[in-house]
Amino acid sequence: MSTFATDNSRFLLDGKPFRILAGAMHYFRVPPAYWQDRLLKLRAMGLNTVETYVAWNLHEPKPGTFRFDAGLDLVRYLTVAAELGLHAIVRPGPYICSEWDLGGLPAWLLSDPAMRLRCSHPPYLQAVDRFFDALLPRLAPLQVAHGGPILAMQVENEYGSYGNDQAYLRHLVEAMRARGVDVLLFTSDGPRDETLRAGTLPGILKTVNLASGVEAALGKLREYQPDGPLMVTEFWDGWFDHWGEEHHTRAPEDTAAALEKILQAGASVSLYMFHGGTNAGFMNGANSDGGCYQPTITSYDYDAPLSEAGDPTLKYWALRDVISRHEPLPGTPLPSPAPRLALGPVDLSESVKLLDALDSLSSPIQLAAPQPMEMLGQSFGFTLYRTQVAGPAQPSLTVRGLHDRAQVFLDRQPIGVLERATPDTGLSLAIPQRGATLDILVENMGRVNFGPNLLDRKGITGGVLLGDQYLFGWTLFPLPLDDLSKLRFEPSSTTGGPAFYHGRFTVTDPGDTFLALPGWTKGVCWVNGHNLGRYWRTGPQRTLYIPAPLLVKGKNDLVVLELHGTERRTVEFRDRPELG
Repeated sequence: MSTFATDNSRFLLDGKPFRILAGAMHYFRVPPAYWQDRLLKLRAMGLNTVETYVAWNLHEPKPGTFRFDAGLDLVRYLTVAAELGLHAIVRPGPYICSEWDLGGLPAWLLSDPAMRLRCSHPPYLQAVDRFFDALLPRLAPLQVAHGGPILAMQVENEYGSYGNDQAYLRHLVEAMRARGVDVLLFTSDGPRDETLRAGTLPGILKTVNLASGVEAALGKLREYQPDGPLMVTEFWDGWFDHWGEEHHTRAPEDTAAALEKILQAGASVSLYMFHGGTNAGFMNGANSDGGCYQPTITSYDYDAPLSEAGDPTLKYWALRDVISRHEPLPGTPLPSPAPRLALGPVDLSESVKLLDALDSLSSPIQLAAPQPMEMLGQSFGFTLYRTQVAGPAQPSLTVRGLHDRAQVFLDRQPIGVLERATPDTGLSLAIPQRGATLDILVENMGRVNFGPNLLDRKGITGGVLLGDQYLFGWTLFPLPLDDLSKLRFEPSSTTGGPAFYHGRFTVTDPGDTFLALPGWTKGVCWVNGHNLGRYWRTGPQRTLYIPAPLLVKGKNDLVVLELHGTERRTVEFRDRPELG
């Protein structure tokens, strides 16, 4: 049994001064087989605590259906950390931001047309309470007073950057305490007056998040919290990427200088991120700054001290050197790096067009008007909207409330692409006298995870206009693409999209590898049924990380959904990443 508390200026572990030196590493972004490897590297860097968010949307994929197994076994993750001599900080949300779809909130919340998020709206609170009922009793035995590694838990996340509902924050505190949480509670916010006023509560430790400007940020924190330990809950040592941007990096020496200032001030700190991992599948989030929609890439490398594939970087050693000047290093040896595979080119010789595979992938729904995917009971993937249009005519087609990207087909022939970023753009159609079938394939590119535009339904949220006339009478095909086992591939030479391509490759001894798709345009990849995430020629990311645990000895399956077309039918497995 241990105690963890605060006095006027410090944290106290078992009554002795203790500085939290933490690193953020999210269990749900790292294969379970690599948890121990990454945690050992965290310890070897001189950190004493691992910090993790909890992804509600993964743990409760459908209302009332919970998962805490395999890669979602948070108890096992924290137990492994404790066995390696690490403490833990848990940030259970319910909202986590984290460049994760909808900030970790489950998309099924949005099936309620009246839903209001992150406030005292009763249906939202009821859902939060049900999640806490399932989660918190699992964590309670792992708290420090019960002999476990958890030192503290966060209340919500950067709430001052979203709202001012103090009753909501108090509800969360009471809900956590009622379910057995007895550790130190804290909030974290940007170091500004408006965020620290709205995002904090009396009696709950306040902390701040920052990349630089250490003195000013800690000074602002002291204005709102004259006593108690100083804590930087998120020290942003890198940054994330959106599609179409340059890859973000932060120089190791600049990062080290800022960490030095934090430690010189006597503050505790958590590196965000220590190890980023991957936004596998459809789990990436998006931003909507000034109304401009910016989806996040698949890699969450973050230019962190430990790379997406678990390699110590120059930044790792620079920050370790800073830590060594303030705290003794543990002498933990670094694990050996995982073997890397360069398998060369692999031919994808089989294919099936998406429009030919609708019966294998979806059950159609007849509706008068288009509906967002959440109203169809769908959270991720694509939705195909189909209707008949009369001719002859040459009207302009526009989609109101397009979230996020649509490919338009007339009698299966591609007409063009519409983007959420340009909502007033239309496409000219040439409808023959006999009429035609209009298909609109809409991709959910990731829900907004931060800011006032958080309530982000996907698909077509408004309507479809042909000229000035709304189109009614639709058949909708939900395409979550969570099970591709019914696809029937045939040998084919097609290189057009949207189509699924299939090939097999042989692995003698599994190792980490990186999938490159030169000549391909945009789509999604699966290895042995695991959704690796999205690729897009627009960059900056050019390879997808495939950790060894996803591979098997012998034959392995690769499926690629190419949305537009490819210049070649081969892909490459390389031994190093290309992130831009």
